[in-house]
Amino acid sequence: QVQLVESGGGLVQAGGSLRLSCAASGRTFSNYAMGWFRQAPGKEREFVATINWSGGNTYYADSVKGRFTISRDNAKNTVYLQMNSLKPEDTAVYYCAQARGFTISHGSYEYDYWGQGTQVTVSS
Repeated sequence: QVQLVESGGGLVQAGGSLRLSCAASGRTFSNYAMGWFRQAPGKEREFVATINWSGGNTYYADSVKGRFTISRDNAKNTVYLQMNSLKPEDTAVYYCAQARGFTISHGSYEYDYWGQGTQVTVSS
């Protein structure tokens, strides 16, 4: 059974940084693309970033491009999201997800396993 466990969320001031981690278990981590999504109160879940199986290809939502960086360590079965220059509008629950395939995937329908989420709150 696949398990994804996020950590690293918290409260930060605008302009600050946070690094989210997602530890995966249950199937061969390096065979699958990974992604980060987020959901703010009263809004639909939205795509944030994705990374392919090797880490050699990434893709970002326009709203985070240039500020967030997704990376992975296949030896540690972990995917990361480094978030810099945070804005109040980045406040949301952040979810990591494991895709069905190995290429970058930005549609939530392309993911079949999800973590429980970690809260990120950015104060102004």
